[in-house]
Amino acid sequence: MTPKPFPCTGERGTRPTILLVEDEPFVLDATCRILQSAGFEVLPAANAQEAIQAYGASAPKIDLVMTDMVLPGRSGLQLVQDLRHGAPAIAVLLTSGYGDAGCDTDSLDARTYYLAKPYSRTTLIEKIRQILGAVPLRRAATQSG
Repeated sequence: MTPKPFPCTGERGTRPTILLVEDEPFVLDATCRILQSAGFEVLPAANAQEAIQAYGASAPKIDLVMTDMVLPGRSGLQLVQDLRHGAPAIAVLLTSGYGDAGCDTDSLDARTYYLAKPYSRTTLIEKIRQILGAVPLRRAATQSG
């Protein structure tokens, strides 16, 4: 069964935006294609530094940060801590192919989620829909005020 594309969220047809951080080129490309085909806008980053730059340039439109736990130079958790200095409410989906990769998933806060690799397209899309349904989209909050 193929998941339906995520419905548009804004009055002008804006789509939820995901900052995707993945250091494996094949996984980054494949995940980008999966998310785009499901109706999401994707900002890809190959490492934490690229993610910080992309976030700085596009923060108001990013609804979710999806990051691998193991990145060169800085872990996914360290990246999340850096991003949350300026945006404490940003929703995060941590992923890893190494089990919990040093992350105590029982102690994650209400805005942080975990998904083990490998995951299926359906599982990924369902998880993101769950997250975006539980966390108000950033644009919706900024448009109403």
